[in-house]
Amino acid sequence: MLPNLKAILRLSAILAFSLMAHRAAFCEDPADLINPDRPGIADGSTTVGRGHFEIETGFQEEFRRDAAEHEQTLFLPTLLRYGFAKRWEARAEGNAYIWDWQTDPQQPTTHSNGFAPASLGVKYNFLTAAGAKPSLGTILRIFPPSGSGNYHNTKTTGDLRLVADWNFAAKWALNPNLGLAIYQDNSARTYAAGVYAATLNFNPTAKLNFFADTGIQTPEQKYGATSAIIDAGTAYIVGSNTQLDLSVGRGIAGATPPHPFLAAGYSRRF
Repeated sequence: MLPNLKAILRLSAILAFSLMAHRAAFCEDPADLINPDRPGIADGSTTVGRGHFEIETGFQEEFRRDAAEHEQTLFLPTLLRYGFAKRWEARAEGNAYIWDWQTDPQQPTTHSNGFAPASLGVKYNFLTAAGAKPSLGTILRIFPPSGSGNYHNTKTTGDLRLVADWNFAAKWALNPNLGLAIYQDNSARTYAAGVYAATLNFNPTAKLNFFADTGIQTPEQKYGATSAIIDAGTAYIVGSNTQLDLSVGRGIAGATPPHPFLAAGYSRRF
């Protein structure tokens, strides 16, 4: 167990909501605010812009239960983005490092940890939003064999998604993703899957966002069922180049999603 995790999340919440309540003393151009892909399950269609580098990271804690067995997992989801052209960005993404605890009343608690698999990818924004017209893009990720210990990915996998941002009403936006993937399950078997996610955003101001979203994968593992996750949260932009976020969610279908998960994040554009 990590006794400091609750304190970290509590401190993140206090900091985030304090900043939400405090307006900056100066004005920024709302058209030039950071626009991270986190939080939420769906990714956005816009890129960071040529010459910009962005880091999006955080803490995520997940809980699972199978009869009397309990599992707690903590990891550091991290996305690095660099805009090498007006509509293109390079991406490196993964859960960084994973800590896992499994508790069974009949057995001693077991613990494992290691580096998570990482992906390399690109995003291309091929249609710019204009009026009611949405912004559209594609994201390609390739996971080469990587990771360590129990988390080592032995085969090359990846996914390709069509992603969109649609500002369909004042202060409201929808962010859907649809794609195909080749993944590896816990038994080192590769399988094809369809992936879908959608985020509904409400922005009372240019800097404050409330969201709810869902993610679906079918199947969730080779010969498996369909998995589905829902979550909700908030994000706040500090200045122009920093965002803080908090979210909570849980699986509603399938055997692999967490019940529940908690996340706190930090994004910074340079």
